[in-house]
Amino acid sequence: MNYNWNWHIYWELSPDGQGTYFHSLLVGLGWTLATALAAWIIALVLGSVLGVMRTTPSKWAVRFGNAYVELFRNIPLLVQMFLWYFVLPEVVPRAIGTWIKQMPPPWGAYVPAVLCLGFFTAARVSEQVRAGIQSLPRGQGMAGTALGLTLSQTYRFVLLPMAYRIILPPLTSEFMNIIKNSSVALTIGLVELTAAARSMQEFSFQVFEAFTAATTIYILVNVVVVFGMRHIERKVSVPGFIGKQVEVPAGH
Repeated sequence: MNYNWNWHIYWELSPDGQGTYFHSLLVGLGWTLATALAAWIIALVLGSVLGVMRTTPSKWAVRFGNAYVELFRNIPLLVQMFLWYFVLPEVVPRAIGTWIKQMPPPWGAYVPAVLCLGFFTAARVSEQVRAGIQSLPRGQGMAGTALGLTLSQTYRFVLLPMAYRIILPPLTSEFMNIIKNSSVALTIGLVELTAAARSMQEFSFQVFEAFTAATTIYILVNVVVVFGMRHIERKVSVPGFIGKQVEVPAGH
């Protein structure tokens, strides 16, 4: 059976009557970015706290941070999304659960999606922060102590500013992942970019055109993220601290 290509489908009116299919994709992109950015704020803040806890002298803080990472990292994201959407309203106090269930769309799906992605990605960010702190020379922490700084001040003014510079590349990957992982939210009814493309192909039967557009948009968004993070990396780099690795010829 021959496929009927129609690249003009983007400018045709969508069944919801709110605009063209291209407009629907842009609205989906807006929800993707809103979900990813809100979840990233949660992930970065919570992941940083957990990463710091796992490098402190407190054994209980280390155990709590490790337990969190193992829990959220070993449960599939799709399962976590269902837990936040279906199970959370049933285990919290009844008044809160009723309020969650009665949230109007799309907020009823947006809030669980943000929380799910934020808490899931926080475990991964925690690993990056922990590794960044532990990669620093021990002398930096000792210097903070010698200057009379408290433990929290040593982390705030000495260790974390340098650790974040080291882990900017892996944090870029995590930010890109959270944008792509937001597509899982379509399973709970959030009409983000992937869901908008799926809706387009179901109504128009132009599957290739729909997902070609979605793929292109995802690529463009992530390219912008990569170049933006590279710019930030150059701006905050400390000369001589993280230098280019020099390859040593074989035999030397």
